[in-house]
Amino acid sequence: MSKTTEAHAQLSFFESVNRNFDRAAVHTGLPKGLLAQIKACNAVYQVRFPVKIGNEYQVIEAYRVQHSHHRLPTKGGIRYSQKVNQDEVMALASLMTYKCAIVDVPFGGAKGGVKISPRSYTPAQLQKITRRYTTELIRKNFIGPGIDVPAPDYGTGAREMGWILDTYLTFKGGEIDAAGCVTGKPVNQNGIRGRTEATGRGVFYALREALSYKDDMDKLGLTTGMEGKRIAIQGLGNVGYHTGIICQEEGGALITCVAEYEGAIFNPKGLDIKALAKHRKETGSILDFPGAKNLTGRKDVLEIDCDVLIPAALENQIRVDNAPRVKAKIIAEAANGPITAAAEEILIEKGILIIPDMYCNAGGVTVSYFEWLKNLSHMRFGRMEKRFDQNTYHNLVALVERLTGKTIDNKERALLTKGADEIDLVRSGLEETMVTSYNEIRKVYKRKKAVQDLRTAAFINALGKIGSDYLALGIFP
Repeated sequence: MSKTTEAHAQLSFFESVNRNFDRAAVHTGLPKGLLAQIKACNAVYQVRFPVKIGNEYQVIEAYRVQHSHHRLPTKGGIRYSQKVNQDEVMALASLMTYKCAIVDVPFGGAKGGVKISPRSYTPAQLQKITRRYTTELIRKNFIGPGIDVPAPDYGTGAREMGWILDTYLTFKGGEIDAAGCVTGKPVNQNGIRGRTEATGRGVFYALREALSYKDDMDKLGLTTGMEGKRIAIQGLGNVGYHTGIICQEEGGALITCVAEYEGAIFNPKGLDIKALAKHRKETGSILDFPGAKNLTGRKDVLEIDCDVLIPAALENQIRVDNAPRVKAKIIAEAANGPITAAAEEILIEKGILIIPDMYCNAGGVTVSYFEWLKNLSHMRFGRMEKRFDQNTYHNLVALVERLTGKTIDNKERALLTKGADEIDLVRSGLEETMVTSYNEIRKVYKRKKAVQDLRTAAFINALGKIGSDYLALGIFP
């Protein structure tokens, strides 16, 4: 290992993100002062609050970091994990800034974290913790539809977001746009259809687009298209689950290996993700799934022979100790920061194509943006135009029948004349976002000969947009 690689191996998560920032910054031509402003975390809030659990009080450690205010509100998920610390939350907040810029979502980056293990608490206890955390954010003006808008992350979901909204309404009941204070809410609590699957679907669109370029795939020794590609997934949470199902059902991929905290399983003929999820719900484990082989260790998934590896768990999973044994041709980072800076150098030398996290998992914030817009407009997407479009399509079909003398059967008629529902529009908007963003990143990657990876290209793309925003504000001449 070189001295440089040795030093990188010791980097924290936040330092690793900033190292990637520095590597891209030299290609932007932006002033040093401006780059320093973009790089810095603007506000870090650390809080400890008491919550009564059973017959005793526990002091809970929590964070909210607003990385950049170049656009408001700031936006980012809330993570519940025993591993939460300030460095991690700062790193995730900074990634959110760059992620929002890459997919042209008009937010600054933020992130929250509560240092607990959700499995150690009952739903009632989690609700008390969530409501108290929200209260602390309200007291410090760290939440609001025009200030800072949280969303789900590791260990949280629609349930927790519903509790946050209800707590916010208790304090801000007369605020007309109060529903926009948080996204990822249940649909019946001002949420949006398609939000639960959004990050996984975004990973699917990102991977599908990467696989569509013949010259890129020729370098990897792969054919174009997702059909028949062998995919290994680390993590069967919300993101891994939906990524697997959509790649399987809409892309025709083979999910050959899946890992969770209890272990990993493998089947070269493919695993049925829906059946696997049902098996895990019934048995409490993915192990001993019919037709699959149990692997010796849960991290074996990272070294399995496959075409595409999708880390969908936590950060720092691929490190210098296991990177040389990674056999995948493509790594699609569904999780945040799954590859350390030192490990990435090894993977790039091996010729592996890495689809970076701040683009690959941006489906969640993209659809959160759609939800926020829905909350501010106070109207469901598709309500105004669905019936008009449906009637127009029906008239066109009728005209075709008259001109051709042929009759279109009811099944085809229903398909041709369908007006778009909310989920159709959400999926369409997400697909457009992910496809357009990938092509922007790839264009930078192809244009700049000194850039050897998509992550650096993505950073360059993001920094250019954020820099333009700051320059437009007149802060930097």
